[in-house]
Amino acid sequence: MWTYNKVLEYPINIKNKNPQLAKFIISQYGGPDGELAASLRYLSQRFGMPDQKSKAILNDIRN
Repeated sequence: MWTYNKVLEYPINIKNKNPQLAKFIISQYGGPDGELAASLRYLSQRFGMPDQKSKAILNDIRN
């Protein structure tokens, strides 16, 4: 029914590999101090807020 082609939308050409920089960039997205972790913390804190204005602020930050 569907076909999956693992092709980049925009081709890239890597001239110099830097594994340390790649590890740092990945940790910023998915690590304990990354964007995903922060977004999930805002989401979970939102449900414990006492008033609607505070909930709305955390919801706006998350999006």
